[in-house]
Amino acid sequence: MYENLVPRFIKYVKTETRSDATSTTIPSTQTQVEFAQTLVAELKEIGMSNVSYNEKNGFVTAELPSNTTKENVRSIGFIAHMDTADFNAENVNPQFVENYDGSSDIALDKDGKYKLTVKDFPNLANYKGQTLITTDGSTLLGSDDKSGIAEIMTAMEFLVKNPDIEHGKLKVAFGPDEEIGTGADNFDAEGFDVDFAYTMDGGPVGELHYETFSAASAVITINGKNVHPGSAKNTMINGLQVAHKFHSEIPANECPEMTEGYEGFYHLMHVEGNEELTTMQYIIRDHDREKFEARKEFIKSIATKLNADFDEERILVDMHDQYYNMGEIIAKDMSIIELVKDAMGVVGVEPKVEPVRGGTDGSKISMMGIPTPNIFAGAENMHGRFEFVSVQTMEKATAVIVEIAKLNASQA
Repeated sequence: MYENLVPRFIKYVKTETRSDATSTTIPSTQTQVEFAQTLVAELKEIGMSNVSYNEKNGFVTAELPSNTTKENVRSIGFIAHMDTADFNAENVNPQFVENYDGSSDIALDKDGKYKLTVKDFPNLANYKGQTLITTDGSTLLGSDDKSGIAEIMTAMEFLVKNPDIEHGKLKVAFGPDEEIGTGADNFDAEGFDVDFAYTMDGGPVGELHYETFSAASAVITINGKNVHPGSAKNTMINGLQVAHKFHSEIPANECPEMTEGYEGFYHLMHVEGNEELTTMQYIIRDHDREKFEARKEFIKSIATKLNADFDEERILVDMHDQYYNMGEIIAKDMSIIELVKDAMGVVGVEPKVEPVRGGTDGSKISMMGIPTPNIFAGAENMHGRFEFVSVQTMEKATAVIVEIAKLNASQA
């Protein structure tokens, strides 16, 4: 039914589109700009309308006009991101494992150095009888999120070719820099002009996310005082030692490796410096907004406490909110979640509703006024050489998009 889905996906993943957190351009890499232009051409080729590339924010957008005479049919957007994570993405060489038996280890490279083992990746057991697409062990795959782009593109192509399927206005958006957390910052929500949207950026079949973390970053700068260690007593202020004291104030069990589900955390990502100057980089996460705000205040309180021991303010906290729990917005109209569940039911998929221990572009876009939950796109073991995706999962995701469009019109 979706004969172009897999060839389209393979073409996409062979195009290198890593984002770059150190860049000051939008998008952060030229490869994303070039990929965006190929998507513009493809959208026009399959028959989409109002196809454009926005040079200011790096988003490709297009529209499939409504073909129904019904009034009050809500308009829907489908969104995916073009960039891949910071892992080797050059010369991606996808491998096919046909009719996987669900229990065997899968050698990725010819030498067998890298393997998808059932011991390390028990999720393989979920794919018995399916066709898997893996890496060759030297790169990531890029299913996150080129699966999503391929699924959206294929669903739109299917609807264009089957005009008898009634649907309201549908819009698509393919954006940059999701992996570095900046892509949706400049999204033109007003110009996108839909009632609600979905990001196709989830993992295994059935995933449906409408709750994410609220997130903040915190950079702790410690200005020490360095003197010769032989005469340091009561004079030296060792920035590294202060950093150790600072981190020891944080509860040891409130870190990513000790939490799950709705539990929030503090995550120390980077420490750099010497006695004179030390910086620490944290991210702060929680699903509950009140607890999130309390976590931020707690970080500030540590600095206040430790600064009291010094002759001047030596610990500085630079904190910025990154995104918020989109569940705060989506909870106001759960009909868009029920719509997805119904669509999944039609194609034989059991919804798996769970909170995201992270965020998606949908987090920011929801706060811009377009409720945007997240639907599975198929990627497993994202961001590295062990990434893979099931062809059957991608087909299911494509079918869910089509059914959402159909059901939305029929229920009006």
